[in-house]
Amino acid sequence: MYILGISAFYHDSAACLVKDGSIVCAAQEERFTRKKHDSSFPVNAINFCLNYAGITSRDLDYVAFYDKPFLTFERILETYLTFAPRGIKSFIKALPLWIKKKLWMKEYIKKELDYNGKIIFPEHHESHAASAFFPSPFQDAAFLTMDGVGEWTTASFGIGEGNRIRIIAEIKFPHSLGLLYSAFTYYTGFKVNSGEYKLMGLAPYGEPKYKDVILKELIDIKEDGSFRMNMEYFNYCVGLTMTNEKFHRLFGGPPRKPESKLTQRHMDVAKSIQEVTEEIVLRMARHVRKETGKRYLCLAGGVALNCVANGKILREGIYDDIWIQPASGDAGGALGAALFTWYQYLENERVADGKEDFQQGSYLGPEYKNGYIKDYLERNNIPYTELTDEEIPEKIADLIAQEKVIGWFYGRMEFGPRALGARSIIGDARSPKMQEVMNLKIKFRESFRPFAPSVLKERVSDYFEIDRESPYMLLVAPVKDSIKREMTEEEKRLFGLDKLHVVRSTVPAITHVDYSARIQTVDEKYNPLYYKMIKKFDEKYGCPVIINTSFNVRGEPIVCSPEDAYLCFMRTNMDYLLLGNFLLEKKEQKPLDKDIDWLKEFELD
Repeated sequence: MYILGISAFYHDSAACLVKDGSIVCAAQEERFTRKKHDSSFPVNAINFCLNYAGITSRDLDYVAFYDKPFLTFERILETYLTFAPRGIKSFIKALPLWIKKKLWMKEYIKKELDYNGKIIFPEHHESHAASAFFPSPFQDAAFLTMDGVGEWTTASFGIGEGNRIRIIAEIKFPHSLGLLYSAFTYYTGFKVNSGEYKLMGLAPYGEPKYKDVILKELIDIKEDGSFRMNMEYFNYCVGLTMTNEKFHRLFGGPPRKPESKLTQRHMDVAKSIQEVTEEIVLRMARHVRKETGKRYLCLAGGVALNCVANGKILREGIYDDIWIQPASGDAGGALGAALFTWYQYLENERVADGKEDFQQGSYLGPEYKNGYIKDYLERNNIPYTELTDEEIPEKIADLIAQEKVIGWFYGRMEFGPRALGARSIIGDARSPKMQEVMNLKIKFRESFRPFAPSVLKERVSDYFEIDRESPYMLLVAPVKDSIKREMTEEEKRLFGLDKLHVVRSTVPAITHVDYSARIQTVDEKYNPLYYKMIKKFDEKYGCPVIINTSFNVRGEPIVCSPEDAYLCFMRTNMDYLLLGNFLLEKKEQKPLDKDIDWLKEFELD
């Protein structure tokens, strides 16, 4: 039985195909269209899923859409009526898409897919909960979903047992932790639904000077993690911006203009909202444990990508273990909707062993065979060296040790926002200069943004204060005292971005200014070549940790195809590119034609 899951029309559209309960493939539409956070109907992602399985839409038994459009439209209408006549401009802008497409979703899907079968519409947070629980390794667990908004709901918790999920309680719009965090993303000059990672990365440079102001003026948090926001400070119910003049006066000035200089005030604002977010998430997690009595917790929704908060849940010891959906945002809703249909709607049995999840390392996207890659290289007269699988680990390990920056393109593309060693840019974590070099010369992004480590699964506790796997790069943990370097008195007095240049550990390129790291543990089972390469690097150079960042530049989605990878390689200062079994050296390549104004074309978010 084939079930196609779809998410679309908000942000991060995606498709997922489930066959007899197993996830066959999943991908975000942005990877094919090259439009970051593409929200359009995921035609390309759907075609990939069908082609990968060797079927057509006529072979589908069910299609599942990740939310209920009529409920969302009800919320939009009711919100505009509540605030009328304010918000008329925003309402007029939103209405045509609803009348043309979103309200007729069933007919639209049937027409786009040439499909006449059954279509299932779980609620948005049911899809999130299903994406969190059903692929998890737990037979029964609590779940917690937190995002901007889906229909009316902004957060929910409940219980997953066997093949069923049950939502117990919800927080409703306009009170939203996701939208609160996005309001501060907007205020600090980053792009909403895209720049939240930047706000989280900026926070350690600041002090929580505005935390009390936020708690006093903006939000009333209860002991159980529920909250009410003071909507007098926010504009998202009726306007085209997140915050208003009252908000700006409270924090001492207008929103930062994108690309303008970051001041200490912006860093302090980032730290303050990050601490408030962590406090809410921890209170929610404690309340859910108390209410459900479950030893395990599953997380999804966009807020579950806040890996600093996730790490704190784990270190607080509230649960025996937690599992976070790698595609926690709306893209993962496609996967959740498909699994909801298989397990809950169709009542199929589910058996989890408590050890292995069902996400397959999240390597669920397209794969390009060596024959395809070689044909592409030959047709375009691109110089390369062909390597065997046995030669690759040592060759790449040696290049990393020489402080070369390498594009690593091998195997199936990852599903979710993190590169996990299939579409990655890698480098030497021991190099003090590598963070700045990779940020400014490779990624063309802000120098303050941290890089993540890929570390051998069995060695993670030697370098980081964590006692379990983190395969999806969704947990932040402190580096071990044994690898820390103590700062001098002069270094301790530094503030703001001046902190960036202080060497804090034996792996400085992945140690953030607060001595933390966002960890990816690498398992030989799911990514054998990547594992063997890091293992070889450890054997030869005594370090089981490398830098892993996503294979893209700012404003562009992670690369999908060999063509995407080669263009990104040529337009940056990467030294080498591994495309399947083919190694390309930058010095040997001819310059790209008509490339002078390439950077100007980017939407620099």
